[in-house]
Amino acid sequence: MNQTPKPLIIIAEDDKDLATLIATQLDVAGMQNQICHEACHVERFLKNNFANLILLDVHLPDNTGFNLMRNLRNSGNETPVIFLTGENDEVKKVKALEMGGDDYITKPFGFPELIARINAVLRRAETANDGNITHNASITDKPFEFCGAEINPQRLEVTFPDGETESIGRKELGIFAYLASHPNAVLTRKNLIHAVWGIHADVRSRSLDQYIVKIRELYKRHELTLDAFRTVHGVGYIYDVKVPE
Repeated sequence: MNQTPKPLIIIAEDDKDLATLIATQLDVAGMQNQICHEACHVERFLKNNFANLILLDVHLPDNTGFNLMRNLRNSGNETPVIFLTGENDEVKKVKALEMGGDDYITKPFGFPELIARINAVLRRAETANDGNITHNASITDKPFEFCGAEINPQRLEVTFPDGETESIGRKELGIFAYLASHPNAVLTRKNLIHAVWGIHADVRSRSLDQYIVKIRELYKRHELTLDAFRTVHGVGYIYDVKVPE
């Protein structure tokens, strides 16, 4: 029988005794853990590994938990975060939630409550992206225009000016959506791969190029130009939209 993978929780806590206690409780609850005593350790771990959730102390030796979360989000990492606060400070709690933190818990805390809060956040994370068919595109997105054709995410279809409609795959939709939302800017292949496949995906540029070829052939079949969508050699692509004067 296949067992459900154990969620991996990062414990970002500089109090080594407390971090060890939390790790023991997570193990009992059937979860894996990675202890990081400094913010830089968290960032280094997440560059090469996936985690389901971060237990993040507001105060770390080399940075604040708030700054660490901001850095992670700016780099495209959306790992859920539960802040651990050492004081009953309403301002810090509000800041934690306004920044996009999923929850907070005040020290000292009971371990049954901590496990319950972790499980609640993990459940929400599992269902938050149910409508997503790629990392950046959802079946609930509204139709949009790309190089003269209408892209319909809800039906995974492209409608051309000649009246014909063709089905597209999930990755093609993700590429269309990312380009359309980032016009007039050079986008590296890595930008595009991370946006569509996710930051932890092991996808090579050649795979991306194959999808780009499919998109070009699709438009060519309907005699529609893709002049606005250009390759920037050695870098990536640009969707060059003329801005009305």
